[in-house]
Order: sequence, then structure tokens, then C-alpha cells
Amino acid sequence: MPDSTARLEALQDGADPGAVLDLLDTLEPVGIDGLLGRWAGRGIPTGHPFDGLLEALGWYGKRMDTADVVHPLVFRGARGRLVSITPTLLPVGPALRLAPVVPRAVAARAFALVRPLLTTSRPQARLRTVTYRGVASAAMVYDRLPIIDVFRRVDDDTLLGVMDLRGQPHPYVFVLRRERSAG
Repeated sequence: MPDSTARLEALQDGADPGAVLDLLDTLEPVGIDGLLGRWAGRGIPTGHPFDGLLEALGWYGKRMDTADVVHPLVFRGARGRLVSITPTLLPVGPALRLAPVVPRAVAARAFALVRPLLTTSRPQARLRTVTYRGVASAAMVYDRLPIIDVFRRVDDDTLLGVMDLRGQPHPYVFVLRRERSAG
């Protein structure tokens, strides 16, 4: 899929949500087994309130051990150690409202203070096949939040993901790259 890879690279620094969804619609679905592993993530700026926020907070990516053992939010903790965060403890509603006005550096400092209180070793999501925009593909269904991350395959080690959050006019968009050394 070299054409898909080139199209994705062209969108990495920012794009209209419609352009990203157009690319998503051309990508192949991915099966649940194709998601297993540890993935490094990076948002694609589209004008969503979360653009750049997760990265400013030290977001690393996602870890999917099995279909039922999934860690949707993995961050860099103290001394660079990877830690999983409990998504339900994050104030998603206020974050959506405040993200456009709170400087990222301030948010990062505040998050660093509370991050130890948010960490968990328990899975916080599951992988299921979901139909999104007419295509059945693997998706991450959060356990206690109205969030579904839908994935499409760019290549064997790259996924385009969209976070479908109830009430948002368009999804938060991100790319995941497989960490082969994560075993």
C-alpha cells in the first residue's frame, strides 16, 4: 500500500477532517489479531480539541495483549517508564472544553502531578469488530466511556485510528506504529 503510506505522510502535519476520513475509507480493514502488540501513537492535527494534548501529556500509545486485555492509554511515567492510565479517571468533558484555552505546558505539569493516581495494571478496553463508515474492522471499545477507537490498516506495522466520541462533530485522528521489540 505505498500510495496509502504516501497519503498518510502528507496528512501527518495537519489536515482537514474530511481528507483524513477520505483516506480512512480507502484503507483495508484490520482483524483483531492484527492489533495485538504495543503501538506508539501520534495524533494528526485536524482541528479537534485533543490535537497535541495527548502528546503534551506524555502519551506513548496503546497496548493490546489479547482481545480482552487492552490498555488504551499508555503514557511515559517517571524516568520514562511506560504506564497505563485509567481512562474513566480523566475528565474528558472538561478536557474538551479547556483544551483550546489551557496552555499545553500547564496541562502537562498538572497531569504529571496526578498521573501516579491514574495508573492501573488492569485492562480498560476490549477489541471487537465494529462497522464504521460502512466497513467492518477491528476497534477498541472502552469499558466505561462512550469511546470507540476504530482502526484501518495502512501496512503491517501502521494503523490509522479514529476516536469516535459521542457528541463530537468529527473524530480525533491518530496513527499507531507497531513496536516490534515489544514482543
